[in-house]
Amino acid sequence: MAQPVLLLPSEVWNHVFGYLSPEDKFSVRASCKYFRKLVDHGSLWRDWSVVLYFKNGPYNRQFWATLRRRRVASVVVRSSKAKDWKQLALSLPALTTVVMDRSSRASLDCLKDFTHLKRLAIRNSCTPILLDASTVCQPQLLTHLSLCDVTFPTTSVGCLISAVSQFTNLTSLVCHHMGIFDETIWMLHSILTCLPKLKHLSLSIVCTLHSIPRPSPRPLGAAHPSLSSLELIGCMDHSLPEDAMRLMPGLRSLAVFYKQSHHEMPERWPSPVCHLKTWLSDLSQLSTLVIVKGPPVKKYVTSIPASVTSLTLCIAGLSSDDMADIAVQVPNLLHLHIDTWPSHLGTHTAQIPKLFPKLISLKLRHEHVPEKVFLHLHQLQNLEYLEILDSRLHLSELTGKLQALEKYRLKVATSPRQRDVLSCPCVYQVF
Repeated sequence: MAQPVLLLPSEVWNHVFGYLSPEDKFSVRASCKYFRKLVDHGSLWRDWSVVLYFKNGPYNRQFWATLRRRRVASVVVRSSKAKDWKQLALSLPALTTVVMDRSSRASLDCLKDFTHLKRLAIRNSCTPILLDASTVCQPQLLTHLSLCDVTFPTTSVGCLISAVSQFTNLTSLVCHHMGIFDETIWMLHSILTCLPKLKHLSLSIVCTLHSIPRPSPRPLGAAHPSLSSLELIGCMDHSLPEDAMRLMPGLRSLAVFYKQSHHEMPERWPSPVCHLKTWLSDLSQLSTLVIVKGPPVKKYVTSIPASVTSLTLCIAGLSSDDMADIAVQVPNLLHLHIDTWPSHLGTHTAQIPKLFPKLISLKLRHEHVPEKVFLHLHQLQNLEYLEILDSRLHLSELTGKLQALEKYRLKVATSPRQRDVLSCPCVYQVF
């Protein structure tokens, strides 16, 4: 390596490498010993997670030493063998985030070896799990718990509540595909009652097409003041009663992932009443709204709170009139993710700068959008981030033209941003 390069202070290289993706860092690291040492600095790997498979047996000492130099605090483990978990605990004792993929009773017993554990995800359990305060070393430290495709010894909501209620400092709870068939509203109410510090809750809903709305047999109780974010997975419009959101009047983020769209079940969609419309009417502080599939936009658009600044619509048959109605409801929209089928935005894309002039970020599909129409997006004077949801040939040439019109202040991405490892696949695979 040339001497002038070596004379640059390590702080300068650290700043430069901070702009690189993990893949680019790996390439630079392989170039020479000097860069390998610099790239392994802990500040360059903050919030980075490593996926461990143990396919070829245990990892060697050099591998673990590298992870320690990078101060890795988050891992995804795709092994259910206790010996692999024991090696992990010995090699990276300071881990704070653990995603246990393909879990078993033996691997679950090893969790107590991680004394700093704050965030835990358990997925794809081979057998029913016994989860309680003794599962982790310091249950009071646990703030995030995610359970997906796991079962308890019994399928009652009481068993789930008994388990999670022992982690009294939880601020985030995810419960997907737990095999619990109790009414969702009572599971929701029970969780909120036993976890007073909870801020984010994500539930998958067990329902059938022949389910019908039923009146609540008993009062739901007091509102939960701290919950600010709710996700409902596999929802039907009548999965929760109309007044369900009165339990959570302070919600700032609501995501509803419907089981089907109205195009897939036009004859059986409960037509006279749209519960989503009432839910939205009760959420005056809402700032983030995500709707995937579900009823036609016209059934609930007038109830979208004006406070919404971030909107995601992955829905069927969005028309230009729907877009105009949405714009009236959310005049201060800053972030828009729009994905429609079986139709597509096409030439309607040209309306976006006029309807939503304050946008800072935008996600949409490029397919069927003429080049001239696509370049209209340069009229969004505040736009900083554009994500193209479908990659096509010559797309880089087109986005280059748009960036030139934007005077190169716009960041364009053709692949999604890196997600938190604790994000459940049940959520991000539907986008």
